[in-house]
Amino acid sequence: MNVKGKIVVVTGAADGIGRALAKGAHARGAKAVICADRNQAGAAEVAKSIGGTALACDVGKDADIISLIDETERTIGPIDLFCSNAGIGSFRGDANNAAANSDAEWQRAWDVNVMAHIFAARALLPRMIARGGGYFLNTVSAAGLLNQIGSAVYATTKHAAVGFAENIAISHRDQGIGVSILCPQAVDTTLLRAAGVGAQHVDGVLTADQCADAAFEGVEAKRFCILPHPMVTGYMQKKTADYDRWIGGMAKFQRSLRGNATQS
Repeated sequence: MNVKGKIVVVTGAADGIGRALAKGAHARGAKAVICADRNQAGAAEVAKSIGGTALACDVGKDADIISLIDETERTIGPIDLFCSNAGIGSFRGDANNAAANSDAEWQRAWDVNVMAHIFAARALLPRMIARGGGYFLNTVSAAGLLNQIGSAVYATTKHAAVGFAENIAISHRDQGIGVSILCPQAVDTTLLRAAGVGAQHVDGVLTADQCADAAFEGVEAKRFCILPHPMVTGYMQKKTADYDRWIGGMAKFQRSLRGNATQS
C-alpha cells in the first residue's frame, strides 16, 4: 500500500516510533493523519506539527478503540491504514521466577500488546471488507519472533501479537486485507532506555525515524514481516534450525547479562 492520498491512524503517536510513523505518513503524502494516544497533549503536539488530528485513546480499552475509529470515519473519512503501534514493556522480571509479575502487570500488557490489535481489527475489518480492502500495520517487536531476556510478560504478549496478525493475514487476504508486523530489535525510544542493562548489549540500535522508514517500505511492498534490523532474519533461522541449541545460546547470553549487571 502506498500511503499517498490515504487516511492513516497511528496509535501511540505522542512519542517514539508512533511519532515517527505519524510524521512519516505525512511526509509521504497521506491525505490525513490521526494521532492517537493516552497522552493527548503529546499527540496534539505531533498532530499540530503535521497538520493532523489528535484524539485521546487508551488502546487497552475496547470502547476507546471503537470511539477512535467511529470519530475518524465520521469526521474525516474511511480509514485506509491503521497503525496499531502503541505498546508497553515490562523489563523487570524476577530472576528466580519468570512468571512472578503480578496479575495486574500481566493483564495490562495483555490488553495493550495483544487486545489492542484485536479491538482494532474487530471494529475495522467489517468496514474495510465492505469497501474492498484496507491495511493494518501492527508494531510488535523482534521479541515476538525471538524472545525477551528478563521479561516473560513482554515476550509472551509479543508472541501472541504475532500469532494474531498471522491469522488475520491468512483469514482475510482474499478479501483485500493487508497486514504487516513491524518487528524491530532495538529502537532509541523511552521504552528501550528504560530497559537498563540488557539494552546496552543489543546490537544495531536504530532511530525511530529509521524504523518508520523501514515500516513504510515494508507496507508499500506488502511484506508481512518487516525487519528493520536485517540480522534478526539470521537469528530466526538459527532458532528454527536447532531450537534446543538456540535456547542454550540464549541462556548463555542471559548469564553474561547477569554477570555484567553484578559488576556494574
